[in-house]
Amino acid sequence: MDDEQQRPARPPDSLALPRFCGVATFMRLPQASEATGLDVAVLGLPSDNGSPYRTGARFGPKAIRDASVMLRPVNPYRGNVDVFSALHVADLGDAAVVPGYMPPTLLQMEAAVRRVTDAGACPLLLGGDHGVSIAALRAVAGRHRQPLALVHFDAHSDTWDAYFGGERHSAGTPFRRAVEESLVDPQRSLQLGLRGSLFSPDDVEQSRRLGYEVLSTDEMLAETPPTLADRIARRTGGAPVYLSFDLDVVDPASAPGVQTPEAGGPSAREMLAILRNLHGIDLAGADVVECNPLFDGPGAVTALLGATVAAEILALKAVSR
Repeated sequence: MDDEQQRPARPPDSLALPRFCGVATFMRLPQASEATGLDVAVLGLPSDNGSPYRTGARFGPKAIRDASVMLRPVNPYRGNVDVFSALHVADLGDAAVVPGYMPPTLLQMEAAVRRVTDAGACPLLLGGDHGVSIAALRAVAGRHRQPLALVHFDAHSDTWDAYFGGERHSAGTPFRRAVEESLVDPQRSLQLGLRGSLFSPDDVEQSRRLGYEVLSTDEMLAETPPTLADRIARRTGGAPVYLSFDLDVVDPASAPGVQTPEAGGPSAREMLAILRNLHGIDLAGADVVECNPLFDGPGAVTALLGATVAAEILALKAVSR
């Protein structure tokens, strides 16, 4: 397929859909300036203001979009659903950010996601480091007027209180802030895939004290994907779900291009099997974060995995209709 060709989709006639002038959109979708009439809106959150070490995730949305042009619309793992026949989807480009300044960047990103949720669309967000998730959660929880159930795949808990002597917003803090701000109901939420060395013995226990159910990588992989999917469906209990996927949950052999790689994780195949078995989820929003193309391997394997994860989330949304 020619690089300039847009993938056929069914956006509302009222949307102006200019071409991207040679820049890839996610899965060759049309571009839109607003989310009115869409079921799902793809939006980039290109910030690595919250990265404590390997910066570069601000380039993640572009890398994921570039890799996604190789993906196709029919998902054989979900009954051959044609995602873009089942859903009206468009790419809204990237939210505005203020590089180097976290508080104004969070305000800009929250406003951009809120424009999606106010239009009644589900945001599918491409990060960016994990610090962007708090902005998205504020917008999505505000739309639903209730705390969300969180399904969080990550090698790290991201429930620390502060970084660098008091900074309360970073890639390591969003899911503590989310509980404190009543954006997430931890009693209906799970963190899956945690592993690796710790700052202190409390690094995992702090999530449990907040109310999250926590499964280490070993515990997650000890269950079959269907059994694990049943467990997630029971835990979320029909509440609106926000799914946050940090690419470092996958072993660096499959995803080297992340901010904080942790050895000993699931393969890309194992992780995709889990996603493809998810069911019974009322998906209100999702993000795929921590793609850092500055550290990616040959063939942009991490970006391709990020695009595939995002496509699987779209398929989950499509079959849930």
